[in-house]
Amino acid sequence: MQERKLEGRMSKKKVIDLVTEELAPYLQKEGYTLYHTEFVKEGRDWFLRVFIEKAPEHPDEWPGNVSADDCEKVSHFLSDRLDQLDPIEQNYYLEVSSPGMDRPLLKDEDFIRYKDRLVDVKLYESIDGKKKLTGKLIGRSDGYLHIEDKKGKVLDLPREKVSKINLTIVF
Repeated sequence: MQERKLEGRMSKKKVIDLVTEELAPYLQKEGYTLYHTEFVKEGRDWFLRVFIEKAPEHPDEWPGNVSADDCEKVSHFLSDRLDQLDPIEQNYYLEVSSPGMDRPLLKDEDFIRYKDRLVDVKLYESIDGKKKLTGKLIGRSDGYLHIEDKKGKVLDLPREKVSKINLTIVF
């Protein structure tokens, strides 16, 4: 890997972009994919969270689950690399994990992969008096998220009103 000198405080986006750039070749070589990265402040503490999955063995397959050992391996690599670059001025906690059973749906392929699954949806503003709802993911199109509620009614939610969508954990 090339050495580079980074100066000044980095924005959240620049931190995420740097982590993505530094991790991509390593993850590919080791058989993982990057699901999502976030750099957030919670209370007084900063967290750099990296979510990984196993790379699919064939192009027509979905990524697989990772173990604690996989996360530890990636965490050690990333920690060492960030120590070399020292790009983040503030103290932070590094967390590497799987996206989890209640993973957020972020990319177009997530909405295809998890079609017909139960999802929890949080809205920026109320629709029919509700800011949270659970329903079956029907799909996504033309700026809308299509969810079937418990009564079988399909709701067409404007994407800009959806703040978060996660898989529902069903026991």
